[in-house]
Amino acid sequence: MSHLDQALAVTEPHLGVAYPNPTVGAVIVSPSGEVVGEGVTEAYGGRHGEIVALDAAGPRARGATLYVTLEPCSHHGTTPPCTDAIVAAGVAEVVVGSRDPNPVAGGGMERLVAAGIEVDVVESFESRRQNEAWRTWISTGRPFVTYKVAATLDGRVTVPDSRWVTGEESRRLVHELRAVSDAVAVGMGTVRADDPRLDAREVSVRRQPRRLAFGRGPLPEGSELELRTGSPCDELAALGAEGVQSLLLEGGPTLATAFFADDLVDKVLVFVAPTLAGAGQRLLGDLAAPVALTRLSARPVGDDVLLQAYIHEP
Repeated sequence: MSHLDQALAVTEPHLGVAYPNPTVGAVIVSPSGEVVGEGVTEAYGGRHGEIVALDAAGPRARGATLYVTLEPCSHHGTTPPCTDAIVAAGVAEVVVGSRDPNPVAGGGMERLVAAGIEVDVVESFESRRQNEAWRTWISTGRPFVTYKVAATLDGRVTVPDSRWVTGEESRRLVHELRAVSDAVAVGMGTVRADDPRLDAREVSVRRQPRRLAFGRGPLPEGSELELRTGSPCDELAALGAEGVQSLLLEGGPTLATAFFADDLVDKVLVFVAPTLAGAGQRLLGDLAAPVALTRLSARPVGDDVLLQAYIHEP
């Protein structure tokens, strides 16, 4: 494992803790190759990952190499600039996993170079992935949108005479996805058919997502969903302005097709069940043109297979 990979591994269990800030991991390695400090960004208002690692290293940071998953900040926000602390600690080299897309906080690498510190930018996908929602939100003003759908092997989203398409393990994973999303959304067709709750249940959750219904009302009596009646583009801009960084789009196919038509879907998660439905609604409607996917991966989830791919990489 490289030292940057180690910084990524240190970060992974803590993703989301620093919301609305990105979560940053750092590892400090002495000239002899010894890891002398590790750190992850603390809860909002706390120390950034670089500072936690520098505090752990103390004087051993002098002449060392700092591996950090995101470009160190050079502005004074809720905490002082990380670049100032890095320079003051006498760090000799900084290896950066990804550039900071925030125009306010960026410029950290230039500040370090000006101070005589060697800087190497790796720009790794994994570093960007860890803060993919924040990166999209900070650069576009809208949430990062993940389209999640359960489908049979022949691409149907319902199975005759069955409430569920996929197995229990897949359904539990969906609750885990909700638990780490700022908002979850469906269309009014799904609301009328299923009256879904859309909350995260029987999993660890830091805060429940906002639960949204896109389309024309009215909502069923007693529904706890928020009705969003504007276009997907307008509503995403409004949600972004309200601090929503990630949206889990659970369908149905009509709403998902509208999001695809406006190029608003960033990632696709398809839970494929080992079933041939033979009939029923498909997972997506007709599109004006093919949509290219990248980073396609597949993994088993119980008896199902989860396909994941990106339309817009972070």
